[in-house]
Amino acid sequence: MSLSGRGAHTGRDARLTLSPASADSGIVFIVDGREIDAHWSLIEATRLHMCLSSQGVQASTVEHVLAALAGLGVDNALVHLVGDEAPAMDGSAREYVDAIDKAGLVLLDVPRRFLRVVAPVRVSDGPAWAELAPTPAAQGLSLDVEIAFPSPIGRQRRALSLTPDRFRQELACARSFGFLREAEGLWRQGLALGACLENTLVYDDRGVLNPYGERFSDECVRHKMLDVVGDLGLAGHPIIGAFRSFHGGHGLNLALLKAAFAAGAFEQEGAIAAAHLSRHNIA
Repeated sequence: MSLSGRGAHTGRDARLTLSPASADSGIVFIVDGREIDAHWSLIEATRLHMCLSSQGVQASTVEHVLAALAGLGVDNALVHLVGDEAPAMDGSAREYVDAIDKAGLVLLDVPRRFLRVVAPVRVSDGPAWAELAPTPAAQGLSLDVEIAFPSPIGRQRRALSLTPDRFRQELACARSFGFLREAEGLWRQGLALGACLENTLVYDDRGVLNPYGERFSDECVRHKMLDVVGDLGLAGHPIIGAFRSFHGGHGLNLALLKAAFAAGAFEQEGAIAAAHLSRHNIA
């Protein structure tokens, strides 16, 4: 399945194609014929987006397609990029989810590996913090995310246990957001050059500027949760544990993964039946 659009940060045309991959391949980005594994150790930049870098090429703004794959339980896929940035689409993961659902998934009788959180780990940056804690295996990954921004966004909090259906219904269509007053500063830094009302939820001091408003009253915290799903997908395997954060972001989520692996907070275990993009269902 192929999707085209504009890169949120470069502002250039971007094209992405999702293809099947064999068991135990993981999620692999392909740029200019070179492969980049979707792994936290290959993250080069986290300023407002996640950027993977390897073999002299990079795959930028990958968090929304990673969130769609992880949120739907896809373990193995090839992600071909034309250009070095994934298309922003509407600023959410909705169109990626639709593409994956259209392609279809199959369950293969091969071991699916998980990372179980066996010890708590926490990182902080001033008042912001993020943590992982153990949870019963039956609960999978649970999320509890709180944000605090100036009015009109304010303080928002949401918690859920992640499943493919809940990801589709509650998180997938939550869009990136920002304040109009910050736009010029970001442009001077070479960021958000492709951001617009079609792919970003934009606020001024009075409220939201997008013609059709918010999709949810708490769309901003839902988008932060979407980002968490994509960021934790860089662990290499699905995580069984409880994630919590306050005013977090990509950088803090990456720091949490690094700290968890360094502290030996994960224990690997396997189960049967892993989800894969079906090579038979993609034209």
